[in-house]
Amino acid sequence: MSGIATFINVGERTNVTGSAKFKKLIMEGDYPAALDVARSQVENGAQIIDVNMDEGLLDSEEAMKTFLNLIASEPDISRVPVMIDSSKFEVIEAGLKCVQGRCVVNSISLKEGEEEFLRQARIIRRYGAAVVVMAFDENGQAETAEHKHAISRRSYDLLVDKAGFDPWDIIFDPNIFAVATGIEEHNDYANAFFEAIKLIKADMPDVHVSGGLSNVSFSFRGNNPVREAMHSCFLYRAIPLGMDMAIVNAGQITVYDDIPDELRERVEDVLLNRRDDATERLLEIADKYRGSGEAAKKEDPKWREQAVEKRLEHALVHGITDYVVDDTEECRQRAEKPLDVIEGPLMDGMNVVGDLFGEGKMFLPQVVKSARVMKAAVAHLLPYMEEEKRLSGDTSAKGKVLMATVKGDVHDIGKNIVGVVLQCNNYDVVDLGVMVPTEDILAKAKEEKADVIGLSGLITPSLDRMVEVASEMKRQGFTVPLMIGGATTSKKHTALKVAPEYDNGVIHVDDASKAVGVVSRLLSKKAAPEYLAEVKADQEKLRAGTNTGGDRVKTLLSQARANRFDGGWDDYVPPAPQVPGLTPVADMDIAAIRPFIDWTPFFNTWEMRGVYPQILNDPTKGPHARELFENANAMLDRIIAQDWFSPRGVAAIWPANSDGDDILVWEDESRETLRARMPQLRQQGQKSGNKPHMCLSDFVAPKGTPDWIGGFAVTSGPEVHEIAESYKARGEDYDAIMVQALGDRIAEAFAEALHARVRKSLWAYAPDEGLDNESLIRERYRGIRPAPGYPACPDHTAKPQLFELLDATTHTGLTLTESCAMWPASAVSGLYFAHPDAAYFGVGRIGPDQVADYAARKCMEISEIETCLAPNLGYTPDRGQAVKSA
Repeated sequence: MSGIATFINVGERTNVTGSAKFKKLIMEGDYPAALDVARSQVENGAQIIDVNMDEGLLDSEEAMKTFLNLIASEPDISRVPVMIDSSKFEVIEAGLKCVQGRCVVNSISLKEGEEEFLRQARIIRRYGAAVVVMAFDENGQAETAEHKHAISRRSYDLLVDKAGFDPWDIIFDPNIFAVATGIEEHNDYANAFFEAIKLIKADMPDVHVSGGLSNVSFSFRGNNPVREAMHSCFLYRAIPLGMDMAIVNAGQITVYDDIPDELRERVEDVLLNRRDDATERLLEIADKYRGSGEAAKKEDPKWREQAVEKRLEHALVHGITDYVVDDTEECRQRAEKPLDVIEGPLMDGMNVVGDLFGEGKMFLPQVVKSARVMKAAVAHLLPYMEEEKRLSGDTSAKGKVLMATVKGDVHDIGKNIVGVVLQCNNYDVVDLGVMVPTEDILAKAKEEKADVIGLSGLITPSLDRMVEVASEMKRQGFTVPLMIGGATTSKKHTALKVAPEYDNGVIHVDDASKAVGVVSRLLSKKAAPEYLAEVKADQEKLRAGTNTGGDRVKTLLSQARANRFDGGWDDYVPPAPQVPGLTPVADMDIAAIRPFIDWTPFFNTWEMRGVYPQILNDPTKGPHARELFENANAMLDRIIAQDWFSPRGVAAIWPANSDGDDILVWEDESRETLRARMPQLRQQGQKSGNKPHMCLSDFVAPKGTPDWIGGFAVTSGPEVHEIAESYKARGEDYDAIMVQALGDRIAEAFAEALHARVRKSLWAYAPDEGLDNESLIRERYRGIRPAPGYPACPDHTAKPQLFELLDATTHTGLTLTESCAMWPASAVSGLYFAHPDAAYFGVGRIGPDQVADYAARKCMEISEIETCLAPNLGYTPDRGQAVKSA
């Protein structure tokens, strides 16, 4: 499944025709709960969400507008594109007017002729959307591969030649129809789809192919295990042929290798139409798998009875260390030299692990455990290899990758995970750690003779550091490729800013599962030139498509300010705090913090996308998620029992008022002496209806009305980094990553627990609040605590002022790097707002008028502000032209 890394899951549950739950919520007008369905889709791995409101008893147009407008104000949902799905073009057009950023329209077709097809296509193109085209013409839906291809080709010519579409903005849906229906004419429907993919991709290589996956298994509705097996087998066949995306419930796709041989054979007999009696044979066994689906999991073989090479492979794949020393020793005694054991059975086993992970058949926690087994085996062999002065396979490594978190940045969990995955695939990894200056990165790369350099960063200023490294690599004459990764990085920023500074390959890698494939191609003499040319061509397309002006911010700052949020200050009386001023917090032990932990981001850290606690019962991820959860809680028990960490925090509530887009912090209640002025950013995107352009200062009363603002900073303690490093030094990567992941969760839980204390006793504007943990995670309380660097206040340079007001270093031990990252890294800081209508929002793209105004209010150079707010700029700083957010 070579295409699995780029395959796109389109979430299907925000569709009234496909989800009874979603339909019920929309029909009842319960849009907040409907948003939770969308949020769950994103958290479960949907990279696009399909929204359909086609219901006869529903005002579909109004429902579409309402739901899409609500999505736009939810950063955790709106971070993925929307697929506007309707059979009514007026509903599609209404949706296009609401969506911010690019979207996908699903769908148009030739069923009403070319004139109507082009009319609709031109409207979609005007809104800048991509389009799904159904294999449907004036004669009906296409059933044969040839007809599917013919309609697609005809549509392509019209869209490209007459409607002005780029080929890569066209998605063909060649119709997935149900098989195993008992009707003989339907038996070849899956084959027809597979053949159509090949014809379409050969003829029009730049287009995409999609389909509604659940259609294929419609005959077995009510039997989820069989449906999941059919979906998995269908994708297993379709993706290598060129299927790029599918509308699918990702939780209903089982691991291909976990399907029992009997079921897989009979499902594929049906899909590939290999036998005349294929449907009958699948029906014969279908009831065996109905219900819980336990029968759909393979029985664990008696692996200890296998040959020693197979036992090592099994141990590596399943992360079992119990017998690895004995099995490694057995292999050593047979081998000519100890190194042969590493180059032979151990690497054979790790190659299986790498393949399974790259194909999506293993999950990250399993891979890290595999690395632990590998290291245990190598540790046993090392004493025997000392005579030859060879360490764990250096002479047989595929290549050397040097990695570093750039100067000013302290986050390295993602980098550590990538390093483990690369080591599992026999790459030599040199990890320089965090806050590494450019000169140290390049000097070490020369010393180590690195084949690839990898840069990581989480905060926005790190983007400029990466540009600096690329430029210096070019100046010093480097020829090795450069990999870019981290939360704030993107393919677009890499193409626009980093790649032009270096000529020998700059590749963006967005998750660990893709790192091995990227490095493998970069270090292949045969594949590298073609791969680098492909990356360069893609980056040139991105650069060419960014200067059209289509994303220019359309609302002037003066207009946005005139449309500010109204806090109702004539009627609302802000509550005075019970405990004003600073409150150091040293009594919040981890046992008290533990109930506030939100476990969903913990699983995301391990690249297991899903919502807690539902992920524990996921048919595919559940067993692995439960094991990971048990391991995490066992370590958490040790952290508490042995007092590993020393959490410290500080909170404060100060007299405050707003002055336009600034927040004024006063020395005391007389409000005569100004202690600090805190400039904020205002939204400048287009707004529909009566929605205001939000700014955090809007939640604070203007001068003349007494109001207050709060601030906080918390840390899990410096021990998190120290303990993680000690585990890493001992080669125990699984535990090192676990400590870091728990440290981050504890810091976030500390912030949540402290916020509850502020609401109930320090500020005490909600003294009787009684919310369970689920409600706290869903932020169903009054007030917000936005953090610098996040959507509502994306400027990291707000932190030094906040730290000074809090005297944070004295009270918590936290410091700031030159790029305003907090150290130690397991930390959270932010502001408190108590207004009952205060809500989280994303500032989004801003224009040069606000950048200049904000820089003047901050007393900073415009170029400095542009560096801090790179992803928010609705223009290209060096050319003054509009670009999409990087």
